[in-house]
Amino acid sequence: MKRDLILVIDMQNVYAKDGAWCCPKAETASQNIHRLLDESQENSDVIFTKFLAPNNPQGTWEDYNRENVSVNEDVFSNELMESFSEDVKKFPVYLKSTYSSYEIPEVKEMAKKASRVVLCGVVAECCVLSTAFALIDAGVDVVYLTDAVAGIDEETEKATVKVLEGLSPIQVKIMTTKEYLTSMGKGEK
Repeated sequence: MKRDLILVIDMQNVYAKDGAWCCPKAETASQNIHRLLDESQENSDVIFTKFLAPNNPQGTWEDYNRENVSVNEDVFSNELMESFSEDVKKFPVYLKSTYSSYEIPEVKEMAKKASRVVLCGVVAECCVLSTAFALIDAGVDVVYLTDAVAGIDEETEKATVKVLEGLSPIQVKIMTTKEYLTSMGKGEK
C-alpha cells in the first residue's frame, strides 16, 4: 500500500518570529506541522528540507548570494527551528540550493513512490509553490495544507492559494490540516 509523503519545507530560523525573513504565520504553520506529524506519521513518510545558498552560484544566484550574504553566513538563521529538534532525529533532512525541493534526488524518489505529497513549510510563494509546480509537472498528486504553510505576508499566502486553485482538484488538493487528518481517519471529526 502506498503511503503519503509529508514534505516539511525549510522551517528554518530565518523565517521564525525574530528572523530576518520572518513569515508572520510561521508559528501557526509549525504548530499544524507538529499536529500533522503526531497524528499521521504511522501512515506517512516524512522528509524535511533545508535551503542553503549555492556554493558556486550561477546567473541570478550570484546576485542572490551578494544581496543576502548576512543571512547566508548566519549559521543560526539557516538551522531548522528548535521546535523540530526531536523530529529531525527521526526523519531525514535534505539540503537544497534551489527553491524547489523536488530537485533533491531523495525527495524525487520518495515522491514517485508516494500516493501523494503533502506540502507544508515556508515560504508559500517561493519554495513551497516552486515545489508544488515541480511535483505537478512530474505527475505527482499534491496536497497543499493552507494552515501548515506560511508566506512572507497574508496577501502572498492568499495569492499562492489562488494560483493553485486553478489546478484544483485534479492536480492539487487544497486543505487545512484538520481536513487532511479527517480524510485520513485521524484527528477530530
